[in-house]
Amino acid sequence: MSAAPGFGNISEGDGAAAERRFDWPVCYPAEQLLLTQIDAALERNHFARDFAGRLRTETGTLLIDWLDHLVLTGQYERRLRAVGFVDHPGAQAPPGHKILYHPEAMLPRVLMVQGPESEFPAVLAVRVESVADFLAAHALGAELEGLPLSRFRKLRVSAENGVEFQAIERRGYDGYLVMEPGASAVESILKARELWQTRPRCFEDESEGYARAHSTLERVIELVGRDLATHVVFEGERAYWESRNSAAQFQKRRQDHLGLGWANHDHHTFRSSREHFLDLMRALEKMGFVRRERYYAGAQAGWGAQILEQPVEGIVVFADVDLMPEEVTTDFSRRPLPPAHTLGTVGLWVGLHGESFLDAGMHHLEARFDFDLVRDQLNRHGIEGMKPFSDFDFLKQAFTRGERWKVRPARARTLWQEGLITEQQMEKFLTEGAIGSHLETLQRRGGFKGFNQVSVSAVIAATDPRKQPTAAA
Repeated sequence: MSAAPGFGNISEGDGAAAERRFDWPVCYPAEQLLLTQIDAALERNHFARDFAGRLRTETGTLLIDWLDHLVLTGQYERRLRAVGFVDHPGAQAPPGHKILYHPEAMLPRVLMVQGPESEFPAVLAVRVESVADFLAAHALGAELEGLPLSRFRKLRVSAENGVEFQAIERRGYDGYLVMEPGASAVESILKARELWQTRPRCFEDESEGYARAHSTLERVIELVGRDLATHVVFEGERAYWESRNSAAQFQKRRQDHLGLGWANHDHHTFRSSREHFLDLMRALEKMGFVRRERYYAGAQAGWGAQILEQPVEGIVVFADVDLMPEEVTTDFSRRPLPPAHTLGTVGLWVGLHGESFLDAGMHHLEARFDFDLVRDQLNRHGIEGMKPFSDFDFLKQAFTRGERWKVRPARARTLWQEGLITEQQMEKFLTEGAIGSHLETLQRRGGFKGFNQVSVSAVIAATDPRKQPTAAA
């Protein structure tokens, strides 16, 4: 393993807590061991091999980014542990299996099972949003294991030459046991979905909006529990963001054609005002998110970000906020930020469009792709990409051109009256709108889990609404 210097290097916690550092390594040996096993499986299972090819040509994605797990025989355990895999602490394993995962890398898990020595995996399992959609998309005659809305469902797609190819669906659950939900559980899930989907988002007073959002979230958690609530909420947040982003709609259609959904999501980015950043943190904490690395560019770019992860559902959040240079040594995810007299890129976006957790929705969803391939495919369909802001072997990132949204007159006038934008800027925003959201294309290598702070600063500055050319240009 080799470290990626300068990435994910911010400690978590306040002065009373022991510091934890996030220097995410680049784990090429671990990745290569899995890729070798994947290739061996594809040599033996024609459906899986054809499917891997269709992923690239029809969606611009890679098989490894859809894999939930592989099943290997016990002879590989020593080799896996040598490259960083360890026992998973809590997930429910099938009888006779042991779960290994890599705590420092974004790589599929491995289920170890005792059996005859083999040079290829017994199972390759991809994760999709709906196994029923996957079954229908591929016109398969197989039967699904698990009832609709179960926490874990399985589809045995193809078994050839000793390799079984599966599709699995998860819902707030990180184990491997198919357990049927009772009628009351199904009713609770449907009610929770409806509550979140129909919640009011637009408020004159965003403090009232957050109070309502917290109240609704608490009802959802009461209905289905913390982990399943995370699934319900982020399923709804992706749908809301997608409804306002044409690049996302196009790519989602491509992925749905293969029955995939957004199961290749990497992270979800929310923007917040300084005033309500702790409200956003509290909402995420209620869903079981834990803090990871924290970025602050301070005088360099005027922004900060707290990265959080929900360990069971596997959701990662990148939460952005304006930050002043003198605040870089504080834990702004736990301490309130005072009002600022100027707006950075994040604060202006929130001022024009609203809080991400309320009416604006996410700034972007980042999903994992074959970076160069998907950018070329999208460009050929008229979806232009911005200049990459990370271009390393282990991390490539770029936005699609931003979706321009209308700006509500009351928002623009309030910013002008408070001296936060000029009259000319106000008129431009009212006439032309302002950049609202993006789809972000990303490719990781070596299981790298971190982010590129310097380049994120550059792209945040580049997407400042005050710097955008006129709509005609």
